[in-house]
Amino acid sequence: MGGDRVFIDEAEVYCKAGDGGNGCVSLRRERFLPRGGPDGGDGGNGGSVVLVATAGVDTLLDFKGKHHWKAGRGRPGMGKNMTGAGSEDLHIHLPAGTLVYDRDSEILLKDLANAGDSVCVACGGRGGRGNKFFATPTNQTPREAEPGEPGEERWLRLELKLIADVGLVGLPNAGKSTLLSRVSKARPKIADYPFTTLKPQLGIVELAGYRRFVMADLPGLIEGAHRGEGLGDTFLRHIERTRVILHLIDVAPDDSSPGPAEAYRIIRGELASYSPALADKPELVVINKLDLWCGDTDPCAELEAEIGCKVLGISAVTGKNVGTLGERIWEYVAEDRREPLPEPDPGRPPHMVDHS
Repeated sequence: MGGDRVFIDEAEVYCKAGDGGNGCVSLRRERFLPRGGPDGGDGGNGGSVVLVATAGVDTLLDFKGKHHWKAGRGRPGMGKNMTGAGSEDLHIHLPAGTLVYDRDSEILLKDLANAGDSVCVACGGRGGRGNKFFATPTNQTPREAEPGEPGEERWLRLELKLIADVGLVGLPNAGKSTLLSRVSKARPKIADYPFTTLKPQLGIVELAGYRRFVMADLPGLIEGAHRGEGLGDTFLRHIERTRVILHLIDVAPDDSSPGPAEAYRIIRGELASYSPALADKPELVVINKLDLWCGDTDPCAELEAEIGCKVLGISAVTGKNVGTLGERIWEYVAEDRREPLPEPDPGRPPHMVDHS
């Protein structure tokens, strides 16, 4: 994977602007006004389709089930020179970082790089003119009016340069891919040998209360990764885009692998060597594979004493404490987004659920 490649999410949507309303043919008929003349009003304009980059929208997942988006059409004109009502524009909210392409020509229409950026992708049709417009000295009672113009329509391809909320880091075989498959619908490759993950894998994690964040499983790091050893530092730049680092540590490594404390120090050293700003990012330290722990002591307490920070123990295989981990992650994500923490909604089951 090249160093400039980013996470991609795509969707195709059909956009149809509203047609303009027809003009009205009407002749004024009032008492004492036998020659009132034409008074047909113009039709209203159809609504346009506008794409808007909106803060708080994170993925294109909502477009997987809805492909057709249509704006309202303008109302026809009426007598007494009344213009038909125009339709409001249809605003479609997208994540910042979305590239908007015309699907058929593959022309880039707009890069919605920042929240607030917008682009009109389909203009609404103009309303037709009523018969009053066609009155002349020689044709004082025209009985013709224009139909409304059709609104533009086109297929779009949306491509998201996705920024993950959570980046999973750790030594090879720490269980990162297993955790991602447990908490999301992502299906990364899982095996009992190092470097099964060769490129970032993306998963969308849903919690109760319609809360959602994006988690990225990054290829395992080894000592010297910042110098190009192993898979190198190719993927460390992706962690720079995350809100929080989830540092996963194997609680029961084999004899040839570093112990939990040493594994933590190796990865922290690689992060600091790559970028001091990266090392300062919020971090959650998590011990994995509690189902394999056979000792009489508390591995979390032991690691906390050695590294001087809080440690959460989980088992990605059995699901133990996975729900607690999801809530911990959400605290960091919501604070960074500056969003309030909503109450969980018991009506929607989350993916991240604790299992004993």
